[in-house]
Amino acid sequence: MRLALFIRQPKISVIIINFLLTVVIGTFYIQKGYCQGKSPAVINMVFTSDAHYGITRKNFRGDTNVTGRQVNAAMIREINSVPNLMLPADGGVGGGNKVTAVDYLIQTGDIANRMEIPIQSAAISWAQFETDYMQSVKLTGHNGQPAKLLLAPGNHDISNAIGFAKPMKPLTDPTSMVEIYNLMLKPKIPLTNATYNYAADKINYAFNLKGIHMMFITLWPDSAERIWIQKDLDTVNSKAPVIIFTHDQPTSESKHFTNPLPPYNMTALNEFQNLVAEHYKEGPVAEKGSGATDIEQRGFVRFLKAHPNIKAYFHGNSNWNEFYVYQGPDKDVKLNTFRVDSPMKGDLSSKDEKRLSFQLISMDTEKQLLTVRECLWNTKPNIKSQKPAFGESVTVSLKVDEAN
Repeated sequence: MRLALFIRQPKISVIIINFLLTVVIGTFYIQKGYCQGKSPAVINMVFTSDAHYGITRKNFRGDTNVTGRQVNAAMIREINSVPNLMLPADGGVGGGNKVTAVDYLIQTGDIANRMEIPIQSAAISWAQFETDYMQSVKLTGHNGQPAKLLLAPGNHDISNAIGFAKPMKPLTDPTSMVEIYNLMLKPKIPLTNATYNYAADKINYAFNLKGIHMMFITLWPDSAERIWIQKDLDTVNSKAPVIIFTHDQPTSESKHFTNPLPPYNMTALNEFQNLVAEHYKEGPVAEKGSGATDIEQRGFVRFLKAHPNIKAYFHGNSNWNEFYVYQGPDKDVKLNTFRVDSPMKGDLSSKDEKRLSFQLISMDTEKQLLTVRECLWNTKPNIKSQKPAFGESVTVSLKVDEAN
């Protein structure tokens, strides 16, 4: 009798089956995290820089001369707790809600400290970084998959690869540059320390993230880097917002440029490090590479004016938490800029460990809004494990037609 009823009323049976499938599939997606949060358009990213494995902090959680390995491992433990945090009701993206998921972990270089004697080799530093940032991270994205690690190189990583004016041991070790290149660019034939060539093997890559163009470049957007950037932007809709992640601040540093004096070598006198291909244009640097970079910046400013869809710039190198607007040497451009702290060499946090921080970036790709929040991860140094506390925050529009 039941079988006959089923045959005579196929439409009802199909409806019931479809309903059950919807429930099962919907439950699966919720359990896997696909429906976490109020808006699937929200992307969360943790941003940090300047890990500096190989050196020590004078003070950290009651101990002295604490290694980069210990401090970075402690920070990663606190980063792992971010999904359980409630965002402050600050009017920013996701405000008042639980984080629940972190889709990306971003680190913009100086993974290995420069190998000036007696600092350990880049190979040892990379192995420690790999343990902390690749094996110990427990973050999961909205898609239910492990958070993706995104990397850019720093000036110390590059100096280790190409050499330095002061003695290092070994003289060169490109391990961190090679590993970053292979992880991020995924060449068919992976590079090795023997085949790596800094002049040719720049770590530049980009991808589209739900209408937002994410760009990672080597050190600073000098005239040589801008050739690659232009080629990439030629493939991007002019209305698509672009976010740049790199190591150096928009002003860069004069010592990072190539020595303008023949034979263009790195010198202990002027301290040029030949890290960017562009030759320094403002004369010899007399005091520890502290010369102006106005001429170099103006080239970058012209580029920004030609590409108003470049809406945000994230960097390390000079390390403290700061949300600011880069205006260029002539105050004729506006670029939302975000400077992040270092666990080892923070300008402020190296003196006051309560100021140690990383950033949580929350991006609403539908509304094209970006909120960056300071995460203070060591406000109670006497406690070995603690939840990060939120500090400063800022929300900016990424819409191309809106002024910064």
